[in-house]
Amino acid sequence: MRNTFLSVAEEAAQAAGGLLRSQFGRALTVDETHAHDIKLELDKRSQALIESLILSRFPDHAIYGEEGITGDQSSEFQWVIDPIDGTVNYFYSVPHFAVSIALRQSGKIIAGVIYDPMRDELWSVASGGTPTLNGQPIHVSGRTILGEAIVSVGLAKSIDSINSSLPLFQKMVRGARKCRMMGSASLDIAYVACGRLDAYIESAISLWDVAAGILLVEAAGGTVKLTPHADNPDKYAIIATSGKIDLPS
Repeated sequence: MRNTFLSVAEEAAQAAGGLLRSQFGRALTVDETHAHDIKLELDKRSQALIESLILSRFPDHAIYGEEGITGDQSSEFQWVIDPIDGTVNYFYSVPHFAVSIALRQSGKIIAGVIYDPMRDELWSVASGGTPTLNGQPIHVSGRTILGEAIVSVGLAKSIDSINSSLPLFQKMVRGARKCRMMGSASLDIAYVACGRLDAYIESAISLWDVAAGILLVEAAGGTVKLTPHADNPDKYAIIATSGKIDLPS
């Protein structure tokens, strides 16, 4: 059954990705604007498409998504969805964004898919299975020296979280070969899983941004530390790495 779950997740991610690709670079309807974020009408449309495909197959399952929740959240099975991870990139026609879909069973992530529609790259994994990129097995980087590593440090959307992240960002800029801020958490963590990045660090992230990637990185031989915020249980600090380099604290 888990292979069926994964197949449905892949189908839904690719369908939503096709929608996003078809609208990329066009005039877009903005629902909300914030100091460091944008919400598009297309975010909701993408999630609705994903929901319809999943719930047509598994009507008793719950949806926990960036654009809202559907169904009984106490259900044994809960799909965790980010319909456009990297919305600001998307809005500015920067072709670096993704669809992220994960499935949790009784709180444990058992399947994860991340799809980059512009590069047609599909990361996929089921619990206990081999993580893949476009069907080919992947593994985290073998680099062991921070000075040879590429690290992504995400800066979250609140002033407090930005300020708290800056000292670590400065250390990474000095210590790593390159430090990046790429604008899509799900692609950052997928890149760790396949060895393109050596680490991804962010102080305040939502579960839907990284749920699929957590399983990918761990299955690919890496490590993930996810720490909930004491004052906001819906936000987490995350450190996803190859497990082979020492990061400054």
